[in-house]
Amino acid sequence: MEPLEIEELVRIAAHAAADKKAVDVVAIRVAELLVITDYFLIATGASDRQVGAVADGIEDALREAGVKPIGREGEREQRWILLDYGDFVVHVFRPDEREFYRLEKLWSDAPRLDLPADVVNASRPEAPSEDSAEGPSS
Repeated sequence: MEPLEIEELVRIAAHAAADKKAVDVVAIRVAELLVITDYFLIATGASDRQVGAVADGIEDALREAGVKPIGREGEREQRWILLDYGDFVVHVFRPDEREFYRLEKLWSDAPRLDLPADVVNASRPEAPSEDSAEGPSS
């Protein structure tokens, strides 16, 4: 696959993760650091069930784009599901698993792929605006 095509597929996967309410969606270019893949897409689901739903949503969206995973691991536990697409690997974690493995810290020297704000900030509560802030009761 061409690099631009890979990036587009990673973005499709990122949008699919956000659509399933995954949080902290990050895409890291690891091509210069690893020989096995070009990108990691990392996302977090709040529960085992959501981790599975996010992984399923990503797989469905990429299948619609004409791409099938080479492998899928972690299905039974659903605490960390890995989808291997060869040129990129998707990691969907439970929060505690993501904190334990800290892939972003491990690959902190790697550049990140820009993702749209609606993907990066998916499912984060909106900060209250100044207009809606309530003052003290009198």
